[in-house]
Amino acid sequence: MSEITRTIHLDGGLEALRLRKYSIVVVGDSKEKAEFDKRQIFFGTHPDNDISLSNSSVSRNHARLEVDVRGYRLVDLDSKNGTFVQGLRVNDLYVEPGTTFFLGTQELHFDLLNDEVEVTYSKSNQYANLIGQSLVMREIFSLLQRVAPTSATLLIEGESGTGKELVAEAVHLNSPRRDKPFVVFDCSAVSRELIESELFGHVKGSFTGAVANRKGAFEQADGGTLFLDELGELALDLQPKLLRVLEKREVRPVGGQKSIPIDVRIVAATNRNLLREVEQGNFREDLYYRFAVIQVRLPSLAKRAEDIPLLAEHFLQDVEARMGKRDLQIPFRTMEKLKRYKWPGNVRELKNYVERAALLAQDDKLETKFLKLQEPSTSEAKAEDQGQADEVAIASIDDELPFKDAKQRLVETFEKSYWSRLIERTDGNISKAARLAGVHRKSVEYILKKLELTRQELSK
Repeated sequence: MSEITRTIHLDGGLEALRLRKYSIVVVGDSKEKAEFDKRQIFFGTHPDNDISLSNSSVSRNHARLEVDVRGYRLVDLDSKNGTFVQGLRVNDLYVEPGTTFFLGTQELHFDLLNDEVEVTYSKSNQYANLIGQSLVMREIFSLLQRVAPTSATLLIEGESGTGKELVAEAVHLNSPRRDKPFVVFDCSAVSRELIESELFGHVKGSFTGAVANRKGAFEQADGGTLFLDELGELALDLQPKLLRVLEKREVRPVGGQKSIPIDVRIVAATNRNLLREVEQGNFREDLYYRFAVIQVRLPSLAKRAEDIPLLAEHFLQDVEARMGKRDLQIPFRTMEKLKRYKWPGNVRELKNYVERAALLAQDDKLETKFLKLQEPSTSEAKAEDQGQADEVAIASIDDELPFKDAKQRLVETFEKSYWSRLIERTDGNISKAARLAGVHRKSVEYILKKLELTRQELSK
């Protein structure tokens, strides 16, 4: 299949992959067809997948199709009901144009289009403190390499633990602002009453406790880079003030009469789908487009499993250097288990595992007994099958995960239990459920889709 992809060598440590655009047809009553020029797409029932499927035999994250120098590669993501080509279950297969394949019982059709597209990626497996040998990460490295020297605003999207702050720091370190401040501001970590003061500063006497003038995050980062983490948590009433700062490049401290000019590069991050938040009225559309000048979407670790050995060895070397341990090894069988694990806490969880396993290792080999191999979906399945959602939710609290990740997992379990019971109580009447919950019907429809709660499941 070498004739349908070509590698082009570029200057500056970059390469380009020239590939044919392709189409995916979801075979069914409507035979939906989607065309792609992306190097990688994902299939599953989760709404964030490129091809989101409603078939109950399809897993949440079922498979991916990726393009590399050899061709178009279909990879099963350890799905429950498997991926099939010509009646055979496959885990990893290069597919020919015109191939029909099945995800569970869902039939799909892959074919090539005539148009070509060029995808640029880095030759290196590292960019600043970011590490990855997968094409998806080297594609991100290429983008960062090109935008870091500019003053463009970046929006970094990705699950908790994927390395969003590392991306922001890498951009800062490779920009003309590298010798100026790099200030991190977590929008979710400051109370609603104080966040305006923390961002924009305040003058003495502007409120009880304001005993002196204080610079906010924007002034502290003047000349450098301000990283706004968890942007999606910013209160709606504060968003117009932030928009005004971005437009006018000046801040007015709380209680102040004069605006102060600022020279700051803005990099923001979120684990939410901000476009979806815009549609739901939780985030301003004009503010979204101010931030989304350049977008970087970080994949979950499970979606770049080929990077796990490289990352694990890097973290192991770091542990050895910091803790004086030497000649630690990750056995082949252990590494294979790490590659199959879903990593709900992403790279952060992998790093925590390596450190814990290295500290507790009785010899020179790391073991997976220090890794909790239970999938997050197991708790949800127990809640559905046994009707014990409350007990399962409490049991699912993982105190070895960072607070944000453990909280997010628990909230997901609660949401599924809450909406399952409410829809059952209203006999599937979504409008009635929306009224009882005090939310808009459209929001309920979105939540049910996000949680993969179909009418068929709810009627059981």
